[in-house]
Amino acid sequence: MERRSLLRAAVLGGTSAALGGTLWRGAAYAAPAQPGTGPYGPPGSPDANGIRLPAGFTSRVIARSGQRVGTTSYTWHYAPDGGACYADGTGWIYVSNSEINPSGGASAVKFSSTGAITAAYRILSSTRQNCAGGKTPWNTWLSCEEVSLGYVYETDPWGTNAAVQRAAMGRFKHEAAAADPVRRVIYLTEDETNGRFYRFVPTTWGDLSSGTLQVMVAGSATSGSFTWTDIPDPDGSPTATRSQVSGSKSFNGGEGCHYANDTVWFTTKGDNRVWQLNLLDGTYELAYDDSLVNGTAPLTGVDNITGTSSGDLFVAEDGGNMEICVITPDDVVASFLRVDGQSGSEITGPAFSPDGTRLYFSSQRGTSGSSSGGITYEVTGPFRS
Repeated sequence: MERRSLLRAAVLGGTSAALGGTLWRGAAYAAPAQPGTGPYGPPGSPDANGIRLPAGFTSRVIARSGQRVGTTSYTWHYAPDGGACYADGTGWIYVSNSEINPSGGASAVKFSSTGAITAAYRILSSTRQNCAGGKTPWNTWLSCEEVSLGYVYETDPWGTNAAVQRAAMGRFKHEAAAADPVRRVIYLTEDETNGRFYRFVPTTWGDLSSGTLQVMVAGSATSGSFTWTDIPDPDGSPTATRSQVSGSKSFNGGEGCHYANDTVWFTTKGDNRVWQLNLLDGTYELAYDDSLVNGTAPLTGVDNITGTSSGDLFVAEDGGNMEICVITPDDVVASFLRVDGQSGSEITGPAFSPDGTRLYFSSQRGTSGSSSGGITYEVTGPFRS
């Protein structure tokens, strides 16, 4: 589904805004969007789990850090972070990273066709600060280390095959990954104040053991054309990957990444932006910029991002007021849900069940503000298909 830039739709105080010589105009999200103007209506009063949801939606807790998951014997990890869902026969699996250092890793919860928890288990161990990651078309989970010279690990959501370190994908402060099956590449974000946006081109699609790491090259403006250039030394030592290619574009704190329909979106937390790469014509632009809506839009502290078949983007907040916000294909930005009483935490790991009726996410530090207090939730309701 084609998406135009939110900024081109924003009316700021009744006037259009200029940025980098470009006139941002239109009126799709009028003057400007406020909580409750989205497709689901405003979040209501807190439910028994302290979550404010639109009418027709319900929540449940599926796991708590340091406690057994459901009736299984498996203890859920600390600091749950990035996640994804996988079809499993008539049921599904939700995987979740652990953003602690050392130990890190990732775990999985298996559900029956009715949503009952049937199993939970570890799929990655003995790694460092696994933050976000991404799902591959061949149904593996890429778990990314958010540390200097961190690795990407390819893991099996079913826990059958051992996790494999994918050194060819580069060593840097990894955050998220998104697979593009059309161009047969994996996009990668870097969580540094002067981080870069990368893509990995496997030698053979479906095999991440070898390939070429490339970096996005573009000007300093917030829109324009871009190209890709090979990283000479993907192991990042002695020169960091972000410093190896002249003209590579700097991004302030790369976070979540999502691909769909010849477009890739990624977030940068340092400037509270959502970027959009239009892959068919090789151009980039801003899909969301908090500074251009004068801080009045509901979305602050952009972090993990995912999407639905309807074209909606769901963006989790790190900071802000603990919300997941939705950006619709017609550029409406609105609060979808809010978690009360957990201001010392952040929202992580949003992912939809294969049928699109359930949204999973975590409050990384819960009510305690500690990595041992993480809570993982499920929200069920009439999501748009």
